Amino acid sequence: MATLFFGMNQSLDGYVDHMKFGPSPALFRHFVDEARRQAGSIYGRGLYELMRYWDEDHPEWDADRRAFAEAWRRQPKWVVSRSLNSVGPNATLVGEDLEAEIRRVKADLVGEVQVGGPNLARSLAGLGLIDEYRIYLHPVVLGGGAPFFAGFRPSLRFVASDQVDEHVVRLIYAPA
Repeated sequence: MATLFFGMNQSLDGYVDHMKFGPSPALFRHFVDEARRQAGSIYGRGLYELMRYWDEDHPEWDADRRAFAEAWRRQPKWVVSRSLNSVGPNATLVGEDLEAEIRRVKADLVGEVQVGGPNLARSLAGLGLIDEYRIYLHPVVLGGGAPFFAGFRPSLRFVASDQVDEHVVRLIYAPA
């Protein structure tokens, strides 16, 4: 059975915004390794459309970006959307029964499956489907934006922490 985890870069005041801060080279390499190990990813429409950037090679990419793209393209993806009619390579559009389809993904796969985006994580957490939360805590204060925990406030227990690069600490929690 697969483990579903929700992990994102987060500011000290609890917000996620890929346009305001991003990974250092060391943290990006960490994400390459994570993508290589993942059994798949589940995205909401917005984040999936941003991640489609990795579907095509770009001449300015360095070796780490090429490695991430290769790992991302390899893994199966499920996209939760009411507005999309189709999705790209190695991706499946999730139908009307979100809970049944994601439970099937968990039952059919072995390994870790990333959940992308706070709103999708809120929906899946409300259904009891998120097994782990990974907060990549950056020393940045945004003062507003999209919160890591969008609406749903799960009871959590601390599992582990580690320093991923010079400035970022990864905090791992599981539902209590």
